[in-house]
Amino acid sequence: MAGAVDGTGVAVGRLAGAERDRVRGNWMLVAPALTLLVIGASGPLLIVALYSFLKPGAYGNVVWEFSGQAWLNIFLQRDIFDDTLKLADAHLTIFWRSIKLSLATTLITFLIGFPTAWFIATRPRQTRAAWLFLITIPFWTNLLIRTFALMEVIRNEGIMNSVLMWLGVIGEPIRLIYTDTAVLIGMSYVYLPLMVLPLYAAIERFDMRLVEAGYDLYAGRLQVLRRIILPMVKPGIIAGSILVFIPSLGAYVTPRVLGGGKNMMIGNFIELQFGAGRNWPLGAALSMLLLIIVMGALLIYVRAAMRDGERS
Repeated sequence: MAGAVDGTGVAVGRLAGAERDRVRGNWMLVAPALTLLVIGASGPLLIVALYSFLKPGAYGNVVWEFSGQAWLNIFLQRDIFDDTLKLADAHLTIFWRSIKLSLATTLITFLIGFPTAWFIATRPRQTRAAWLFLITIPFWTNLLIRTFALMEVIRNEGIMNSVLMWLGVIGEPIRLIYTDTAVLIGMSYVYLPLMVLPLYAAIERFDMRLVEAGYDLYAGRLQVLRRIILPMVKPGIIAGSILVFIPSLGAYVTPRVLGGGKNMMIGNFIELQFGAGRNWPLGAALSMLLLIIVMGALLIYVRAAMRDGERS
């Protein structure tokens, strides 16, 4: 009996050893790729983080002296006459414009994207792929080309104003180009597919019998939408909102082309500091702040997804 127990213990030990060898071998195989990934992803980020705590050079670059001035200059600036600190109004205005336009873009893409995703998800199964194919067509061309194409539509002598004036709806062109409205239209157009696709994935899994049950219980259309549909597709709404909000916040091309460089967003402001501004530490500090905001948005998404997972 004792011999059988000893034999079983030896067999278990050999299996555990084989499992450890297998896991160690797997880690050895992925170690080179992981090393390159960590260096490639974290290396530039660490350099930017380091630059944010240095002093700016006279002609760009940095002076290797520790300073927190760049982080202070994001929100405060010194008066040129009495050297007192005051709020950096221009910087805060750019931040507020970026957040405001990003939130508005997220809302607009949701209001347009939800009916679109619902329409596609409720088509016959054999035709849904064709509709999704149409949604992905804008991704076939470069973002810059799409933005210039939109500019041809909304500029003063563009297609929209020409048609409206030909129909007699307006007497003079509507001035949209180089305004916040133009930037908002452009970002909504560019990022709309990023809202539609996650919404479609969520709606396609939705059990339509729940809607019928709601109507059977004498719920109105708005009640069914608010109490049944929206809570069930909330993961898709959150995912789409994150996918639209994050690139909108750091957008560069669309505000540069449709805003004319006058209505800057955070991305344009960062580029200015690394270019004509020659203040690399401030640009690095702004980049890190943008990264912190994005990480905050992602944490909100992860927490919401975990809560939904626990409920389900």
